Amino acid sequence: MISIARQSLVDKVSRRQKPDMNMLFLNIKVRRLQLVSDSLDELTRKQADLKKKLKVTFVGEAGLDLGGLTKEWFLLLIRQIFHPDYGMFTYHKDSNFHWFSSFKCDNYSEFRLVGTLMGLAVYNSITLDIRFPPCCYKKLLSPPIVPCDQNIPVGLASVTLDDLYQIMPELAHGLNELLTYEGNVEEDFYSTFQVFQEEFGVIKSYNLKPGGDKIPVTNQNRKEYVQLYVDFLLNKTIHKQFSAFYYGFHSVCSSNALMLLRPEEVEILVCGSPELDMHALQKNTHYDGYQKTDLTVRYFWDVVLGFPLELQKKFLHFATGSDRVPVGGMVDLNFKISKNETSTNWLPTAHTCFNQLCLPPYKTKKELKQKLTIAISNSEGFGLQ
Repeated sequence: MISIARQSLVDKVSRRQKPDMNMLFLNIKVRRLQLVSDSLDELTRKQADLKKKLKVTFVGEAGLDLGGLTKEWFLLLIRQIFHPDYGMFTYHKDSNFHWFSSFKCDNYSEFRLVGTLMGLAVYNSITLDIRFPPCCYKKLLSPPIVPCDQNIPVGLASVTLDDLYQIMPELAHGLNELLTYEGNVEEDFYSTFQVFQEEFGVIKSYNLKPGGDKIPVTNQNRKEYVQLYVDFLLNKTIHKQFSAFYYGFHSVCSSNALMLLRPEEVEILVCGSPELDMHALQKNTHYDGYQKTDLTVRYFWDVVLGFPLELQKKFLHFATGSDRVPVGGMVDLNFKISKNETSTNWLPTAHTCFNQLCLPPYKTKKELKQKLTIAISNSEGFGLQ
């Protein structure tokens, strides 16, 4: 597709016609108040352009997308789609992970949108602040190449109790206790191969195997029960949701190279690396209004480099919208510290869309540390100024 667009440009130049530079880009135009629906419509209509450089325009707003609008589009979409009230994903506080809602619906296109967003982020080198467990990426590679036959199921991975521990540790712990129980399982637990789930306030029952409501769980078959229950939760109940998500991701990232990647490597492509090197960030930081030798800047780096890891992650999340590092390292963040000519009573602020920290000229290291700590400890990380 890119080669065709380039050839068209060459042909137009040779005929002295004004080339259409838009041919080289995936141009997305959205309204802020209809962000999800407009994004879904645009990406559905422009499937053939998904592997072009992304450019985003917010309708009614002037300005060129030099990268900031694209990142803002990702940030706003992710924040809206993953909000608990939206109902697509469930946030598990015990594990700090999101998982797919098992609620049935008539249209799973928005799950495909999330998969497409992840693929576009990888393709456009945008690090997403998405909290999916490792087994999600294992399922994304099941299989790594999209099958030609659409009837072949996708996203069904071999899952274990360890995978469930990563998402729902309390439930997994209970199932593990069932496996290690030394008494009479059938008499003491009085369970069958039937499980229950609440859907929109209604309790529904599901058999883990044919006739499961009449099959008691015993010491002899409890391993089968646990395995079927784990498969039910991580595969079967979300099969349609995850299939749409799978096809969305692979609509952008389909490549034989995925066959060479492990699930954890796909996670790093999407979310970045959790390994922080703040000295590398210092080395590759740009300045606007400051020099790296200025006293405020020296105080700043003394403070940040002295932070414990947890505060360093909070700082990175505050300034960039993610506490992870792009695959290319800190240099790819293009991090900038700008001088904020305001009162030193003000807290630092951030333009997360541009990976930019706005820092007032604090006079002492103590004041800078206090103000910065307050700012990064009381922020969602979406410092959209």
